[in-house]
Amino acid sequence: MKQIIYAFFRQILFWMLYFALARTVFIVYNINLIRVEGVNIQEVFASYWHALHLDFATTCYFMFFPLLLILVQTVYQHRILGKINRVYTFFALLLYSLLVSVELGIYPEWKTKLPFKAFTYLSNPTEVYDTVSTSMFFSLIGIFVALLTVSYYAYNKWFYTEVPGYRRNYLFSAAMILITPVMLFIGARGGVQQIPINQSESYYSLHNIMNIAAVNSGFNLFISAIENYKNIGKNPYAFFSQEEAARTVNHILKTERDSTTYVLTTKRPNVVLLILESWSADLIESLGGEPGITPEFHELEKEGILFTSLWATGPRSEQAMGSIFCGFPAHPISSVTVQPEKFSKLTTITHKFNELGYSTSFYFGGQLIYGNIKGFMLHNGFHRITELKDFGTDVIKGKLGVHDEFMLARQLNDLNREKQPFFSALFTLSSHSPYDQPMKEVLEWGDNERKYINSAYYTDHSIGDFIRNARKQPWFKNTLFILVADHSHNSYRNWSFSTPLYHKIPLLMFGDVIKEEFRGKKIDRLSNQSDLASTLLHQLEIPAGEFHWSKNLFNPYSPQFAYYSFEEGLGWIRPSGHFVYDANVKHFNEVSIPDQERDSVIREGKSYLQVLFEEYMSY
Repeated sequence: MKQIIYAFFRQILFWMLYFALARTVFIVYNINLIRVEGVNIQEVFASYWHALHLDFATTCYFMFFPLLLILVQTVYQHRILGKINRVYTFFALLLYSLLVSVELGIYPEWKTKLPFKAFTYLSNPTEVYDTVSTSMFFSLIGIFVALLTVSYYAYNKWFYTEVPGYRRNYLFSAAMILITPVMLFIGARGGVQQIPINQSESYYSLHNIMNIAAVNSGFNLFISAIENYKNIGKNPYAFFSQEEAARTVNHILKTERDSTTYVLTTKRPNVVLLILESWSADLIESLGGEPGITPEFHELEKEGILFTSLWATGPRSEQAMGSIFCGFPAHPISSVTVQPEKFSKLTTITHKFNELGYSTSFYFGGQLIYGNIKGFMLHNGFHRITELKDFGTDVIKGKLGVHDEFMLARQLNDLNREKQPFFSALFTLSSHSPYDQPMKEVLEWGDNERKYINSAYYTDHSIGDFIRNARKQPWFKNTLFILVADHSHNSYRNWSFSTPLYHKIPLLMFGDVIKEEFRGKKIDRLSNQSDLASTLLHQLEIPAGEFHWSKNLFNPYSPQFAYYSFEEGLGWIRPSGHFVYDANVKHFNEVSIPDQERDSVIREGKSYLQVLFEEYMSY
């Protein structure tokens, strides 16, 4: 029986070493690019350490079939089972070595790992060949053959073990059958934590080439396939011809002229962005919510500008990050921020701040591996990222991580030492289930959402303390504070998930840098959280051309509309009315538009989603 366990673990070790070898090939092949980016040798070697977790998860996926063979061997012994294992390993090595070789060819041009969409090019292999020089083509063929030959030879010589005949032990067989599949499954998902492992686990560097090196190629392609297989080469929201949809969207986004109203006293303020987890408009009294849930927010409104008709573009946090930082609206099915090959094509507001010499930082009390947010934040280029793992045992934590009051205190403490001007973003945590914040419930109503509204009360209280302490700091007078929700949440009013009122969220700007005449103002233009990017950059007189989906809300000539997405569908809101469409079943859930405008407004909303998704697919 010992021999079976021995053979199993030798095969696991082989795959771990093979992935390290493939990583070495990538690093050596791109060594000149690594030098150009100024990566030091310690950071290069760190890629092997940061790759271990994802490599092991990928190894577990590769080991499911060999495990099946081994389980059969515990009750039935035949040499053919060993031969099947060797054939399986050969073809797995062939495919993975081919994947590694192809990535060597595409990285200098694409700056990413191989995405699933690359398979659309296989329909025209001649064109693929023509885009690669002859010398590179044969070099990559040589690398492929060498990698496959060396690895398979090493497998056969040092790692493959024939399982000799032995006396059957049915108790051992039962134990293997019950225990090993469970352990392998846990390994494949990265552990027993709530959030399964993803590419963010291997992201560690501000030099993206080292993150690319650390991410396991097979795992990355697997995730890319899951996210995109439904729409490979085909837009599931192609309601009209591309030309017709593009004309409609260009008309929607057309702005007659730039007549920005400048509401700040300075063009280079510090900026503190607080992203509020799951804050629905129903939490805010001024947005129609019940009083008393967020009293601190209500007080801050008196010093700032509240946007009263603003919608989240999607229902998930990772979608919100692309919407807020890139001005790229969320869409159904997937998100641009969970796929490095796609978000690497997007410019972020953090990039703009970095270009201006701002100090930049991002804070989150939980694990940024969720929704691949860590990878996306590293793409943003934040100089400092602080998350759960950066805290010791002396801070009070809940099930999801560090509670908001302690996270905000950490941010405040760091900002007191930060070089100005700075851009600092913090993503709150405590208003996400299981709502285990360290404060007794204050609100005794809310029925099924009582815990939710009390969690919002806690976050609001924490923000109030944060602002009171910030007022005592010398940097406060030159700081713009922005509070915006990542997405909405079911509230005590229990709106239908697809209806517009479910997805409405708050956006508030305040601080001493806001001109006196604008304090306490309310902006009721239909808008999205994705409009924050263009709106903020225009106030700072920073070019915002890359953020073409984002509207400048302080330009009275910008178009008025709001869009939101949910799984397989969209909502579209115009001053004259709205509609909600489920594309999966081709059904309008709601239509509230005058008859004379109905067709044109529906065409607008559908075209918007079609063109947006087409752009997402193109990345």
